[in-house]
Amino acid sequence: MTITVRPGSTVMFTGDSITDCQRLLSEDGLGFGYPLRVAGEWALRHPDRPVTWLNTGVGGHKVMDLEARWQTDVLDARPDVVSLLVGVNDMGWHTLDPKGYVIPVEEFEAGYDRLLAPLAEAGTELILIEPFLLPIHGVVEAGAGVALIGEEERKEWRTDLDPKIQVVRKLARKYGAQLLDADGMFAELAATTGPEYWAADGVHPTPAGHAALAAAWLRLVA
Repeated sequence: MTITVRPGSTVMFTGDSITDCQRLLSEDGLGFGYPLRVAGEWALRHPDRPVTWLNTGVGGHKVMDLEARWQTDVLDARPDVVSLLVGVNDMGWHTLDPKGYVIPVEEFEAGYDRLLAPLAEAGTELILIEPFLLPIHGVVEAGAGVALIGEEERKEWRTDLDPKIQVVRKLARKYGAQLLDADGMFAELAATTGPEYWAADGVHPTPAGHAALAAAWLRLVA
């Protein structure tokens, strides 16, 4: 079943840089990625159902960072729908930050659960987007030149990420949330075009990647 977005609803996107997408530099605060595309396409399709769209994504944030600002940035806004994409920084933090460490899947799950519990209690509709990693080739800079990420690092990241994707799927079932299987979607898309077409660094979507996310997101609502 899809989520019914009613006239006057408030829909919030939150998470890390993939959602943030320079929102503070954008006129409407939605950034330049999939949240903007979703809002634009919804307005085109449903002029009779105006929606308030919010974006509280912050680049570099992990589950623990979202927890620290969850009350102010999310709960206090009383959104009707929350769309959450987080996890890629929980995956690679130990290779990008000298103070970083491998975040155990149990810690990731417990923190993610704490984000969802008060929303579910309030009756908020939930859309959970899987974190994803595309199998690009070569070496790329990550973290604004902080580290060089090659094939071996990405293999390590993938080993770390897979159980965290399973956590997101598990929590989607627990809370009756809509699940956007972004990792699988991008793997399927990349099989015909090559992964760089969708995310040049394997993490941050290209315009085509954001369009794919937006299209998949819109299939979860009505």
